[in-house]
Amino acid sequence: MMSVDAETLRHAMRQWASGVSIVTASHAEQQHGMTVNSFISVSLNPPLVLVSLEHGRHTHELVERSGYFGVSILSDQHKEISERFAGRATETGDRFAGLETFRLVSDTPLLSEALAALDCRVVERHPAGTHTLFIGEVMAVQNQEGGSPLLYFNQAYRKLKDGG
Repeated sequence: MMSVDAETLRHAMRQWASGVSIVTASHAEQQHGMTVNSFISVSLNPPLVLVSLEHGRHTHELVERSGYFGVSILSDQHKEISERFAGRATETGDRFAGLETFRLVSDTPLLSEALAALDCRVVERHPAGTHTLFIGEVMAVQNQEGGSPLLYFNQAYRKLKDGG
């Protein structure tokens, strides 16, 4: 059986357009978040979503310790927020500085301007290479009206355009 090297897979995955979201967590008075595009709906009944978080990242550690995570789905107006939460240079800094947040059920911070925000309780963990797949039961959701999602394709942010 033949295996594909990381760079070949990375190049192929650049051809997959995805939405952009921020996964957040809080534990013992620490909070952190990171930009992800590895977020999917798993089931509507029960309401389950999945996020894939890299080992060694502060957000991964907080999700692991707390057993909760939040997902804030970004609009096409939030490129700067996505870049802030994606930066390895800010891995130990306060990525929430100057941003309005709120909480739903758990102590997990969610971004107030997000198109949608989900508060989730971890129900399963699956190690997968350099990452952990966290499956969360969605305990609460807050939706905003209007707005378009921020997309990521071929190493660049994109906006949704209607064909009409």
